[in-house]
Amino acid sequence: MTTGVNNFEWALTQLKAGKRIFRTGWNGREQFVTLQAGHPQGVELDDRTATAVGLPSGTVAQFAPWLLFKTSDNIFLPWVVSQADLLAEDWDTYN
Repeated sequence: MTTGVNNFEWALTQLKAGKRIFRTGWNGREQFVTLQAGHPQGVELDDRTATAVGLPSGTVAQFAPWLLFKTSDNIFLPWVVSQADLLAEDWDTYN
């Protein structure tokens, strides 16, 4: 882990370098954000995703990169930075 004052600009740089980031002020110790690379060349949609987007199963679709959040309950979901997180200066990385 790093030390000092780390703002979101620093944290975003860490994400782009392949690190997982978290805020020391978050309640869940195991929570983190990572950069999911996406699928720029495309990937076949499984039945659940195809149904959700209204396309036939097996359709090849491209996915852009996105931020992925891991909860303390080991659930993964897309993440959008909040105003509080954006302005925070307690970001850190996992080794």
